[in-house]
Amino acid sequence: MAGLQQTNSEMILLSWVRQSTRKYPQVSVTNFTTSWSDGLAFNALLHSHRPDLFDWNAVASLQSPVQRLDHAFSIARQHLGIEKLLDPEDVATAYPDKKSILMYVTSLFQALPQQVTMEAIREAEMLPRHTRITREEHVEVHQQHFSQEVSFPFLLSSCCPKVVVSLPT
Repeated sequence: MAGLQQTNSEMILLSWVRQSTRKYPQVSVTNFTTSWSDGLAFNALLHSHRPDLFDWNAVASLQSPVQRLDHAFSIARQHLGIEKLLDPEDVATAYPDKKSILMYVTSLFQALPQQVTMEAIREAEMLPRHTRITREEHVEVHQQHFSQEVSFPFLLSSCCPKVVVSLPT
C-alpha cells in the first residue's frame, strides 16, 4: 500500500511539473532523475509560475548545467524562501539522486501554485515507469548521497494538504 501511495504522490508531482513546463520546448520532464540534470527543468518550473523573476532566454542560453542549476536554486532561495538543499554539482550528473530531486521539487510544489489537471495526470501515467540502470550506477549513486530514507508521500501530504486536482468539465 505504501508503494502505491508513493507512486500516486510522485505521479501527481510529475503531472504538476509537466503541466507547468509544457510551454518550454527545451524541457521534457519524464522522471525525477535525468530530466533535471541540465538545470532547465528547475528554471522552467520557476519561470512558469514567476516569469517576473528572470529572463528565460538568458538562462536557457547559459552553456553550463551547473550555472543553470545554481541560478534556479538561488532564485528559489531568494524569492521563495526555499533553502539550497542541493548542490548544482550533485545534480549535474548522468544520474542525479531521485530522493534528493523529489525532496527539492516537493519544496517548490509547496511554494508555488499547485493546480493539476486530470489530463496532465493521464499524460504522466503514459510515461515509461522505470529507467534501467546498472548495478554499478545504483551503488555509486547511493554512496554519493545520504542514506536516510524520506517518506515522499508524508512530505507531500504534510506540506501540501490542499493539493487541487482539476477535473474536466
